Amino acid sequence: MEIPPKSPDGSEKSPQSKEMLTSNTTSTLCISSRSESVWTNASRSKWDIYHKPIIVVSVGAAVFLLGTVITSLSCFEIENKKIYKMCGPAFLSLGLMLLVCGFVWVPIIRKKQKQRQKSQFLQSLKSFFFNR
Repeated sequence: MEIPPKSPDGSEKSPQSKEMLTSNTTSTLCISSRSESVWTNASRSKWDIYHKPIIVVSVGAAVFLLGTVITSLSCFEIENKKIYKMCGPAFLSLGLMLLVCGFVWVPIIRKKQKQRQKSQFLQSLKSFFFNR
């Protein structure tokens, strides 16, 4: 037989207080979640949405250009030709990889934004019909 938990003053807790405790915990989790924009209706600027892919594409372009310069240096008569022939293609491929990742990331973010808008619309419809 299960004994109900007692509060610090010795009285037993009612089922309502247990429900309130669970409800309070749930709301605390929603407030402390990392993606607070999901719970709020505040619109975000384009920079807030796309700053990470823009940074990845910029770094990728810079590394790709560095690889191009290093590879082109291997065409000239320089004493460290082997190093340039090894490092140049490595920087080229790394830069190209970052460029592709950044450009692929943008449509993924757009798709997420559309899904989020649909979800918020459905939540508002649900609350309109069920909170009457």
